[in-house]
Amino acid sequence: MAQINVDGGRLIVEITGMNRVWALKKRLDIPLAHVRGATADPGIAMEPKGIRAPGTHFPRFITSGTFYKDGERVFWDVRDSSKAVVVELAGERYTRLVVQVDDPRATVALIERAQHVS
Repeated sequence: MAQINVDGGRLIVEITGMNRVWALKKRLDIPLAHVRGATADPGIAMEPKGIRAPGTHFPRFITSGTFYKDGERVFWDVRDSSKAVVVELAGERYTRLVVQVDDPRATVALIERAQHVS
């Protein structure tokens, strides 16, 4: 699971618990200017992930880490797809972040508010 916060014009994504091990990452720090948008998307877990490198993927259990698909690098950290949020990025290492959060609607609203302020 991930915790998403906004601090000083930056989107901070903290990977929590054992997911740090599965994802091989504990934090992503992205300028808000590089965030194109965010949506709650429980259906994304059904999409093909691409090539895992590095990361963990056990179908219907966990998808976590870096995946390459169609020339794009996507970061995943999802166990419960009903709580998935997709963050679209530009000019970053990843083109998308697909992460599980406690409250998808509140997380999307937080990101949208922060984009309008910055």
